Amino acid sequence: MIPADALSFQLYSARFLEPLEKQVELLAGLGFRLVEPYGGLLAAPDRLKQALDRHDLKAKSAHVGLDRLRKDAPGTARICRGLGIELVIVPAPPAGEREKDTAGWRALGRELVEIGKAVAAEGMRFGWHNHDFEFRATADGSRPIDLILGEAPDLLWEPDIAWIIRGGADPLAALQKYAGRIPACHVKDIAPPGQAVDEDGWADVGHGTLDWSRLVPAMHKAGVTLFVLEHDKPSDVARFARRSLATIKSWR
Repeated sequence: MIPADALSFQLYSARFLEPLEKQVELLAGLGFRLVEPYGGLLAAPDRLKQALDRHDLKAKSAHVGLDRLRKDAPGTARICRGLGIELVIVPAPPAGEREKDTAGWRALGRELVEIGKAVAAEGMRFGWHNHDFEFRATADGSRPIDLILGEAPDLLWEPDIAWIIRGGADPLAALQKYAGRIPACHVKDIAPPGQAVDEDGWADVGHGTLDWSRLVPAMHKAGVTLFVLEHDKPSDVARFARRSLATIKSWR
């Protein structure tokens, strides 16, 4: 079983439920103790902190946009530290920067090394989060995820299991390859073909096609200590949270 202090909820999954107070009230009521904020919520960090404090929720990790870190990495890192965040994660390159060649992805890895120094100076760890395009080969056959992590040996990685599959790769192989650099992982499921079209083909965890009986042990073996629930477009946030939580509680 995954204990409550190892289970988090990506607040991006609840963004359609407004205001923020409703989101944290729902999650706390279901028994969540951790959440993972996303970049938009950092625009009002005091509001976020107050909402979390009212419901006894904490944020061990957060997604922070690369644009924001490029503009002011030290200042952004201090905001995260003030929220109690321990792991700062870049969720993706900005729009328009996702079609790089091998040299471009290597350059991004080197840029992340420098940003990571500012984050580390504030006492936090720094990592990358993938989508599908990091697993699609460049013209020379290399994969962006390997180029990024290869250029930045201290950079951690928060895999999104479902996006790895949508990128045509094997998540089990990826978890094994980068074991020891994976403190957190996004737990997300994929609906059977033709289903959940209004939800972009995503599913509540345990109600899709992923084989969690193999994935969960592999995540543990890779060193994952923070499991973050996510659904990119749930039509019903409460349903997603409840059903996914029930699935996770059934894991042994």
